[in-house]
Amino acid sequence: MNQPDLHRVGVRDVEFGARVKIVEPCNLYDCWIGDDCFVGPFTEIQKGVRVGARTRVQSHAFICELVTIGEDCFVGHGVMFINDTFSSGSPSRGHKELWRETVIGNRVSIGSNATIMPVRIADDVVIGAGSVVTRDITAAGTYAGNPARRLDQRK
Repeated sequence: MNQPDLHRVGVRDVEFGARVKIVEPCNLYDCWIGDDCFVGPFTEIQKGVRVGARTRVQSHAFICELVTIGEDCFVGHGVMFINDTFSSGSPSRGHKELWRETVIGNRVSIGSNATIMPVRIADDVVIGAGSVVTRDITAAGTYAGNPARRLDQRK
């Protein structure tokens, strides 16, 4: 009988700031988590990711390589970050040079089940639940939809 090539990760080779709280099970490896952060269960934070101080990452979030998240951010349940844009017409299949980075500013809140493509998001942005961010967001405000667009500022 064949046996799978089993990789047990858990939490390994992570640089933690002070007072970080992690709820297991989760996979955190080769990343950096700042002071006073919270990481919920069933999350994966991959190699090279940087999570700024006082940021909360809720359950079932996936933060892939090449992502940087600022300070005082909120990443809702089930948020998915994407680094492979299929620029060649299919998955990069090990060609990491085709991956693109994502940079999230400070005080950014990302609602549950949002998908974040390789983009840059300015400080003080709210991303609505279920939104798909496909382009850079350069101005503070609230964005929602697929693709995410700025909501009217009506008073």
